[in-house]
Amino acid sequence: MTSSTLSSPNAVSRLWRNKESRGVIIQIVTMAVVFGLIAAIGRNVVINLEAVGKDFSFGFLLWPAAYDIGFSPFIEYTNKSTHLIAGVVGLLNTLLIAFWGCILATILGFILGIMRLSSNWLVSRISYVFVEFVRNVPVLIHILGIYAVVVTLLPSTKQALNLGGDAFFLSNRGFYVPAPVYESGAGVVGVVLLISIALAIGFKRWARRQQDQTGKIYPVLWVSLGLLLGLPAVAFFAMGMPISWDVPVLKGFNFQGGMAIKPEFLALWLGLSYYTSAFIAEIVRAGIMAVSHGQTEAAHALGLRPNRTLQLIIVPQALRIIVPPLCSQYLNLTKNSSLAIAIGYMDITATLGGISLMQTGKEMETMLIVMGIYLVISLLISSFMNWFNHRIKLTER
Repeated sequence: MTSSTLSSPNAVSRLWRNKESRGVIIQIVTMAVVFGLIAAIGRNVVINLEAVGKDFSFGFLLWPAAYDIGFSPFIEYTNKSTHLIAGVVGLLNTLLIAFWGCILATILGFILGIMRLSSNWLVSRISYVFVEFVRNVPVLIHILGIYAVVVTLLPSTKQALNLGGDAFFLSNRGFYVPAPVYESGAGVVGVVLLISIALAIGFKRWARRQQDQTGKIYPVLWVSLGLLLGLPAVAFFAMGMPISWDVPVLKGFNFQGGMAIKPEFLALWLGLSYYTSAFIAEIVRAGIMAVSHGQTEAAHALGLRPNRTLQLIIVPQALRIIVPPLCSQYLNLTKNSSLAIAIGYMDITATLGGISLMQTGKEMETMLIVMGIYLVISLLISSFMNWFNHRIKLTER
């Protein structure tokens, strides 16, 4: 063996001395240890379950659920359906409350945040008091309070409030609205609507590029409205008006027909929305205040009115500060929706994580499913917000 062979470092030493390869090795070893611990814990859980006479399986999902769900607007469900169908209903109800909750919370949050910065003392104080009161009271108290108001203060079904056109009624049993009835040809109208949306988006992008290149401004709003309203209307009448409305009618002690938005949904939706809006308001206020005041002065010097300055100059720059913490609030709202079980709203926690768990005795399996569902929803929200944050970032010209 030559002296050069003895003095040269071996392959492992070379890899370890290289910064990039050393980092990869450390990550591989760490992941191996983590997955090894997870496997050991999982094996220990299975052994302990077998020791007490329980098998670890998900076959219970095909057992009859044998309980009712009062609010299932998307799929058909009866007490003869399986636990899997009950879980799907709960998941859809969770997604429904999260979607509409994020929309309403964002709208209220932006309004309150802008109100906090108003030069009008009364408007600013109203927003300040609302934000401080709401965010310092637990969200469950807000949800229970609204539910109590809906159930106790609203009139009974026979004295329901007629909110317009003998088609919209509000009572302590919920909010009754007309339900669409789809007939043959309704699918064509839906396809035309999707095409109209795609055309409106395409025209908006084309008009923006033309404005950047030539300075010419196109009537994007009116053209988009014409596409979104005109084309579906033509298809609607051409197909013989295949969409009608089933109007709720009071018969006996309850309304028949239409669609009922249950008080549990209303209480949860409003409670989560305005609670989260208080935090979003502070995020919006901080984002706007982070934009240099010189931007506002420059816009006013160019003749822009205050509302246009806010819309075109301030908010677009503030969004890059607002969006990252806004994602956290969307995640909080989605996870806080699990409090629905307190008022009987049948979300994924109340179905699989509640009644199904107690009926089947599958604590480990149901909790793993519920945790996995919330994890996937949270990752999807984070991915979308990361994409949106990248989409609106400021670009240097």
